[in-house]
Amino acid sequence: MAELFRKQANDYAEARPSYPPELFQFIASKTPNHDLAWDVGTGSGQAAVSLAKIYKNVVATDASREQLAFAPKLPNIRYVHTPATVSLPDLQQDVAAPSTVDLITVAQALHWFHLPTFYDQARHLLRGPHGVLAAWCYNLPRVDPTVDSVRSRLYADSGPFWAPQRRTVDDEFRSIDFPFDPVEGEGHTGPFEFVEEREMDLEMYLTYIRSWSAYQTAREKGAELLSEGVVSDLEKAWGGDGKAVKVVRFPIFLRIGKARA
Repeated sequence: MAELFRKQANDYAEARPSYPPELFQFIASKTPNHDLAWDVGTGSGQAAVSLAKIYKNVVATDASREQLAFAPKLPNIRYVHTPATVSLPDLQQDVAAPSTVDLITVAQALHWFHLPTFYDQARHLLRGPHGVLAAWCYNLPRVDPTVDSVRSRLYADSGPFWAPQRRTVDDEFRSIDFPFDPVEGEGHTGPFEFVEEREMDLEMYLTYIRSWSAYQTAREKGAELLSEGVVSDLEKAWGGDGKAVKVVRFPIFLRIGKARA
């Protein structure tokens, strides 16, 4: 998985959305303790920075050194480069001791994991009985009907270049295996819906598309998803002025739960 994002690490850090405060406030309200959070697949640290405002300490791990290089450095965030496959003893050495983690978060990455292994590791590290696992994804951004129509055609063209795991993002994490119990005050594990808004001009929007793993895969196979025709259609849909700033809305879908007793 990390290999898919290494070559566009700069684009990823520049154009990918952060996440709304409401998301982290909701998650934090479900963990009685706010001592330690582990952000798995942190990428360039978008979620870790927000967690650091709430939790005393954050360990943020990723298999891509290139992405970690763009992560903001804060005194209570410890970034750790891990291999794509990591053993439980190594996690206990590099991340946290068993039963000490109040919250584990996975932002836009759960679909890449070998879930049985990851879930077993999460149960070992979470503080019982109230430790929480929160995983979320966002799917295609919404701008306006004209831009979204061009984006939809582009996304359809990109289909052959996505990894199969992308399907769980397309269905908003509704079908992903999530064997955890609802957190306090909730009757299900989600998905709970949030929205992140970001202002973008056309070039930033194109940079976001270039950060897709499918975009890099297509280029390696000799296909250019952002052809002159597609870019021209996006320019027209944008209103003819690429420097115009539009509000881009990213729908977010959260699964959240605690280990089963």
